[in-house]
This record gives sequence, C-alpha cells and structure tokens, in this order.
Amino acid sequence: MATKQKVMIVDDDENIAELIALYLNKECYETLIVYDGESAISQFSTFKPNLILLDLMLPGMDGYQVCQEIRKKSNVPIIMLSAKGETFDKVLGLELGADDYMIKPFETKELVARVKAVLRRFHLPQLSLTEGSISKRAEFKDLLINLDNYTVTYLGKTIDMPPKEIELLFFLASAPNQVFTREQLLDNIWGYEYAGDTRTVDVHIKRIREKIKDHANWSIETVWGIGYKFVEKNEI
Repeated sequence: MATKQKVMIVDDDENIAELIALYLNKECYETLIVYDGESAISQFSTFKPNLILLDLMLPGMDGYQVCQEIRKKSNVPIIMLSAKGETFDKVLGLELGADDYMIKPFETKELVARVKAVLRRFHLPQLSLTEGSISKRAEFKDLLINLDNYTVTYLGKTIDMPPKEIELLFFLASAPNQVFTREQLLDNIWGYEYAGDTRTVDVHIKRIREKIKDHANWSIETVWGIGYKFVEKNEI
C-alpha cells in the first residue's frame, strides 16, 4: 500500500488551517497543523513532512525565520502563504528558499493544485527511474547535476540547493546554448500557470549564480530582454 504524503500546515489562523487540512485530507494527504514557528521547527523532525505550507505572519518566530531554519537541514518543498502581495515580500521568500508563494485570500482548490504540482516535480526522479532512456544527469567540467538524487557537485563539492534551483539548473544545462524565455522556464519548471511574475526566475538564477560561479568551459548567461541560457564553451 502506498504511503500517504505528509503536509505540515503552519498557520496561526485556526479556521484557515483547518480548511486547508480538510481539502488536503480529501485528496488523501496526511496533515499536521501547527500554529507557531517554534512548534513547526520542533515538529519537523518527528513528523517528517513531504511539503510545508508556511504562513509568514506567525507569533514569535515568523515564516521567514522558519524557512531559514528548515533550509539549514532540509530541501523539503515549502509553499509560503501570506497576505503580503508586494514584490519585495515574494522575492525575499524565494531568496530564503521557498519553492512557491501564494497570496491570501486564495482559492483552496488552487492551493491543492499547487501542492500536487510541487510534490510531482520534487518526486519526479523517483517516478522516472525505470525510464532508462531518460538521462537525469548533466555533466560538464567541474559540474555534475544529478536529478536521480537531486544533487549538484561543483569543483568536487556537493552544493546545497533547494529542488527548484536544481531543476532550473538541470533544465538549462540539458540544452546547452539554447535560449529560454522566462515564461518558458516558469512553465517547464513550475509546471502550472504561475500567479507570480517572471521575477521568480530571476531570483532563482541569482541564487544559483551565488553558489556556482561561471567556469572557463561553461556559464549561465542572461539574454537581455528574453531570458537565460547555459553556455557550453569549446575547449581550445
């Protein structure tokens, strides 16, 4: 029997949290509701969620702080929930390692759809291991992106990256020298009609560039006014 996937709901609004849990339970997810940041951190190791729905405005430790603490020990997908709809708030959440950001009030059905999409993307390598014809590795000099185990090795060291950063890097590197628009990257990596703006892609690219620097044999380049490409340079 397949094990239910677990979703931790972190929200101090009891009505909203219970409504979300109700919809997720109907979709056969196992849920745990916690109402503050400290409880989220303490319950994380015991509950072992497959995904976290994280409200930003929490008593005590806020959602940003919770996200930072979780990211120190896990790449579990995180969807932030907030009444704050400013670009700054979205960008900050993404820079701290969130995989998605939803603005309250939201349609519960859309939230469930996003949960499914994020989990589907996160677990895609495990579902595709039998498809031997599909390569889940992109390898270049001093860089290995492996989607079989969601790791990135750069200059011989494993680099800590959340799932979306790894998927974005892999997608670009799998088609060297091909230009992709921000809209194409949103569609292929996030897998649904993303409600945010294309700044999401820029934020993730910025975070990737902070962790792996341009190499003599390859680089991630900005194509101004269009998007990005992974450039593989010819060795002389």
